Amino acid sequence: MTNEGTTLYLGAFVDELVRSGLKHIVVSPGSRSTPIAILAAEHPELKVWIQIDERSAAFFALGLAKSSRQAVALLCTSGTAAANYYPAIAEANLSRVPLIVLTADRPHELRDVGAPQTIDQLGMYGSHVKWFMEMPLPEQSPAMLRHARVMASRAVMTSQSAPRGVVHLNFPLREPLLPDIEHPQLYNSERTSGTSYTSIYAAKAGLDAHELNKLAAALIEAERGLIICGPHDDPALAPLIVELAERLGYPIVADPLSQLRNGAHSKQLVIDSYDSFLRVEAVKEELIPDVLLRFGAMPVSKPLLQYMNKHTEARHIVIDEAGWRDPTLLISDRVLAEPITLCEQLNDWLTQHDTNRRAADSSWLKRWQQVQLTTAQVLSEAAEKEYDSELFEGTAVAELQQLIKDGSTLFVGNSMPIRDVDSFWRNDARSVRVMANRGANGIDGLVSTAMGISALEEGTVLLLGDLSFYHDLNGLLGAKLHQLNITIVVINNDGGGIFSFLPQAGMDKHFELLFGTPIGLDYEHAAKLYDGAFTRAGNWEQFRAAFIEAQQAGGLHIIEIPTTRATNVTHHRGIWPVLEQRLQQQKG
Repeated sequence: MTNEGTTLYLGAFVDELVRSGLKHIVVSPGSRSTPIAILAAEHPELKVWIQIDERSAAFFALGLAKSSRQAVALLCTSGTAAANYYPAIAEANLSRVPLIVLTADRPHELRDVGAPQTIDQLGMYGSHVKWFMEMPLPEQSPAMLRHARVMASRAVMTSQSAPRGVVHLNFPLREPLLPDIEHPQLYNSERTSGTSYTSIYAAKAGLDAHELNKLAAALIEAERGLIICGPHDDPALAPLIVELAERLGYPIVADPLSQLRNGAHSKQLVIDSYDSFLRVEAVKEELIPDVLLRFGAMPVSKPLLQYMNKHTEARHIVIDEAGWRDPTLLISDRVLAEPITLCEQLNDWLTQHDTNRRAADSSWLKRWQQVQLTTAQVLSEAAEKEYDSELFEGTAVAELQQLIKDGSTLFVGNSMPIRDVDSFWRNDARSVRVMANRGANGIDGLVSTAMGISALEEGTVLLLGDLSFYHDLNGLLGAKLHQLNITIVVINNDGGGIFSFLPQAGMDKHFELLFGTPIGLDYEHAAKLYDGAFTRAGNWEQFRAAFIEAQQAGGLHIIEIPTTRATNVTHHRGIWPVLEQRLQQQKG
């Protein structure tokens, strides 16, 4: 038995999502979501991805949205299925990734009466979504069909407008749940053309002439300016920031997720080793800025944060189109503008006023460049050093950078991997897109997110630790279900390696139990479970051979690099005295 009202209402909704630009939906199997799932699968212009576990599905959708830079829909049945979306929703909203969450629900008469598979789904994601809508029970009146289309269009628009994020629509559905896929008006009810029901026009905000003059004048007057670039993924921004830096004579502190360390643009002013040399107190005291011009979210680096907190007298200007992202609490100027638009405005202003600061006072810039070169040399020596047959985790990043192909995507896990990439990933002329989940900074869902990215990006590489890998092993199913090509590099130090760098490491009595958490798993069995290839690299020659083979063969490849937490800390901390001595010699 089918339901005409359900068929036409939900058919109109799904169709309008597609007309509004939606191309992908991730579905987890369930009964109550049946009509939406079938109508999505039947639509000729919508790609359906099946992920059985809802937590993995949500992170897979996050990866798709990150890769495509467009909204992706998620669909699940009623009950705790929807609760499993929560971690990915929090990450997406904090990192400004557009997701459209569609949860099926029991009708109102079956709520709060003990019906099975029923929980309170109204506003269940709280402040982690931009917009929540409890949808009406489906019906086929013209007004309700228009309502379905308007809500679909609004959902896409809201998720993709600044700041991008998550919307949640909850659908109470009565039986019968089967739609009539042969209905002559399945997708065209209340529609006469191929365009979207509601057209959306969005302007990219810049500054008016008066405010632009004030900002440009402040930047020109500063003799010691510094551009700080946090995570950003629009490929058009990097060359514009480089042009701005060249005109102002400012060095650029570039987070590995800023996309400034990789690509064809000039790297002459891009500083990639700041996380290391800003650990040296003498350098922090010497490099005193007049102005800090920051684009987007805060970078990963804790030494950079400490540097900023040390120089509170500097004018701190933050460029961000919406929201408030400033853990320093030091903002002196908050510029509500789209970064690309503002860079274009500033570059045009500086051109019109024939302003070029590069030769005006180069000592500040040259000093940053000198420190950068010395630090890069010390880090390269550390990565190339032989450590008595022990594999150093910093070397893993250096080796990976040498091997990864132009045009690849590197997705980096949290805790130590992203910090090692910050330290050891050098400026590179090749186009390598570096991504991570740095909204909530969790270790959950990293495999699934990388799978979502690999669904759209050939040459995807995932670098993560063993606990993060264990935390999301079920994400490997995506590679098997969808025949994805992905290389996963697992740094296996048998536990939580980052805790060895924290004060807790000094508490020998409880450290291993509460923080080290060794689990002693053999991940070769996981690779076999999901039809993947596995290599445990005992040395760098084996790693290189395994990585090259993985890139050539395709499919799922897992390469494990075994390390030891205690010696890894020793190797990391051995770099800083050498660097401090080298920088003192350089200055002398």
